[in-house]
Amino acid sequence: MTPLRPFCMRFALPLGLAAMLIAGGASGEDLLQIYREAQASDPQLAAARANWGATQERVPQARAGLLPSVTLGSAANINSSESTFRTDPKIRNNNEYSQFGFTVSASQPLYRAQSVVTLAQAQEQVAQSDYSLAISQQDLILRTAVAYFDVLLAEFTVELVEQQKLAVEEQLAQAKRNFEVGTATITDTNEAQAQYDRIVANEIQARNDLDRRRTALRAIIGRLPRDLNRVRRPFEPQLPNPNSLEYWLDKALADNLVVRVAQASYDIAALEVDRARAAHYPTVDLIASYGVSGATGGPTNNFNSDQRSALLGLQLNVPLYQGGLLTSRVREAVALQERARQDIEFARRNAITSAQDGYSGINSAAASVKAFEQALVSADTALQSNRLGQEVGIRTNLDVLNVQQNVFSVRRDLANAYFQYLLAILRLKAAVGTLTEADLIEINRYLTV
Repeated sequence: MTPLRPFCMRFALPLGLAAMLIAGGASGEDLLQIYREAQASDPQLAAARANWGATQERVPQARAGLLPSVTLGSAANINSSESTFRTDPKIRNNNEYSQFGFTVSASQPLYRAQSVVTLAQAQEQVAQSDYSLAISQQDLILRTAVAYFDVLLAEFTVELVEQQKLAVEEQLAQAKRNFEVGTATITDTNEAQAQYDRIVANEIQARNDLDRRRTALRAIIGRLPRDLNRVRRPFEPQLPNPNSLEYWLDKALADNLVVRVAQASYDIAALEVDRARAAHYPTVDLIASYGVSGATGGPTNNFNSDQRSALLGLQLNVPLYQGGLLTSRVREAVALQERARQDIEFARRNAITSAQDGYSGINSAAASVKAFEQALVSADTALQSNRLGQEVGIRTNLDVLNVQQNVFSVRRDLANAYFQYLLAILRLKAAVGTLTEADLIEINRYLTV
């Protein structure tokens, strides 16, 4: 982290030196490095990948309902029987024998409407899982970028507070000296002391906030981050290309990933209606079996026996009545289809809102960067003027402290405008469903010294 200099040493090049607090060293970790580490260790993305892998198995499971099934059954028994005839004399018969057999059964569905629809549903679910995984990947990009820039802003805030404390310490020392020699009142000293005490409290709060931000980034990458690269200067924000709100709104409606997931859910729900109705249809299967059985004796004889059997045929099942269950399931599926339709509309409206927020955010943040850069020049100029005014007696110590506070506030607002601009770019790309690592590479160039 760049060491701080006393505020009074920065007047020669106020804007350039302020930029040094934003630009980081080349040896720090950049956003792309943090993101790639997050890809390997973020538990949310790992869970999404596992869920995607599980969903891929829906198709082979559904296809199995249309393919042959073969089973083998076998049995082997040892039997013992004892008979007693109560005659005079008593007669007893003991008989032991064994039985064995096996059967191979096979069936091939010929007509199962429900199984056909189930396969179509599984294919839709697999396609939907691709969109869901892409959403998780986009979410990781956004979460990582937000956490990264939150840490940078928190670090910058701590440095500003430290600088501010040094400057106020100087003002406090000067006020005490002036009071001792009789050129100022005790009011100036008290005002500087109050300002200093407030900054000390702000420093504690700023350091606590930095700890929280670093912890939030650790939750994504699994470790505390080291020094992070900062925004380089000059910072030249670009407007969206094309700079047309309608273009981005139309693209969001067409390509937003949440809308695509909602559309896939509707398609699956529509197929569920077909599947529920197909439960009324008959099923036809081709069945075959072959069995062998034998015995060494029996309960009443000692003869060995062998049997063989074979079967080949068609099996027809026609559902006639199940207490209204099938009809109820159709009504349920129709209601769920309508819910899915409304979910699409909800997703479309959210996509429009996200695209508009991202588009407006880029334009607004770009304008804010320019405005705050100019405001910083003006604030530094005002601070120099007030210091000179204090020296000639037309400005008080409180005037200088207030203007000085404004300088630090503008510098923090400028840093925040940088970060909000970069995040708005990512959010707009996410709103239109095109956010990828390539976009993060472009953002990372703003952090390269």
